[in-house]
Amino acid sequence: MSEIPEQTQTNLPPPEISSETPISVTENLKSSLGNILGSWKIKAGLAVAVLFGVFLFWFYWQHMIAVAGMKSWASRSGAKAIECMVRDTNNDQYVSCSALLDQQIVPLECSSSLFNIGCRVNYGTAAPNPRRMNP
Repeated sequence: MSEIPEQTQTNLPPPEISSETPISVTENLKSSLGNILGSWKIKAGLAVAVLFGVFLFWFYWQHMIAVAGMKSWASRSGAKAIECMVRDTNNDQYVSCSALLDQQIVPLECSSSLFNIGCRVNYGTAAPNPRRMNP
């Protein structure tokens, strides 16, 4: 009978050492990334995505500033912020918002300018009656 030698650490073949150095790995990565970005379809898709993102940011800019002002006003007055319109519809640099104060909805006009973050109460065409406000 022939004996089969037991494999030990010394009988195992040496581990293969990669011939690729870290420099060649990064070069391969750069060339594959360059091949991907070299496609005109990828470039066009990235350009369209960036333009779409810029458009969305521009479109919602007034809303984002007005919401920040409404939340600030609501926290200072003890009210609960509800919501703001998306855009300034009459170009007066104020967006219509609303808040809940003492179980009543308060109409607000919140600034859409970064230099004037805040809100004012919109009484509409009627001025507030100070006698009714302080019973």
